[in-house]
Amino acid sequence: MAHKFKELQIWKRSRLFCSEIYQITSQFPYSEKFGLINQLRRASVSIPSNIAEGSSRNSDKDFSRFLQIAIGSAYEIETQLLIAFDLSFITKKELETVLSELN
Repeated sequence: MAHKFKELQIWKRSRLFCSEIYQITSQFPYSEKFGLINQLRRASVSIPSNIAEGSSRNSDKDFSRFLQIAIGSAYEIETQLLIAFDLSFITKKELETVLSELN
């Protein structure tokens, strides 16, 4: 039972979220290019990618497994954003805004 991922609201929202992560990380120090910038961007791309890949699977159990991977990426992003805040790369308001979209 394949899902049409382009019709899923969670996939649409995760694509927009990914764009926001790219926008936020573009303001990080250049020294983080291969650190937090790369980690946050890869994890954010992973969310809609896993939703799309999982939607191609033939069972809800397989689809669920890919959704769990996407959730794992969301937790990874939350941790990395908290670290970015600790390092003063983002403001408290930016942190709260982005984290509210993960919940």
